[in-house]
Amino acid sequence: MTNSKQRQAPSQETQDEALKIARATQKTGQTKEQTKLIAQGIQKGIEQYKKQQKSKARERDKLRKKQAKDNNTSAVKTEEASTVPQIEYKQHWLPWVLLVASWGVFAFYLLG
Repeated sequence: MTNSKQRQAPSQETQDEALKIARATQKTGQTKEQTKLIAQGIQKGIEQYKKQQKSKARERDKLRKKQAKDNNTSAVKTEEASTVPQIEYKQHWLPWVLLVASWGVFAFYLLG
């Protein structure tokens, strides 16, 4: 049976970076085998860091998508609310003034 989560071989770039760091911190009298073991430890650390960063990026992406979905949902609700006509009964004074003036003129005509 094969394991469903097979471990990928580390990239050449990661191996090179780990070896470079191990050689930079190499102490005098340290054997090549010890340096190689240190490089492997550093390589595992780099892999672990990359996994954590990928996980954080996935979480950020999920959160961003959720927020975008929430924003779209609220925008749709806002659009639905704004499409309902708002009736305002605001009367202007000019028609009333013209009505009273016309009655006054008519009354003056009848009486005069």
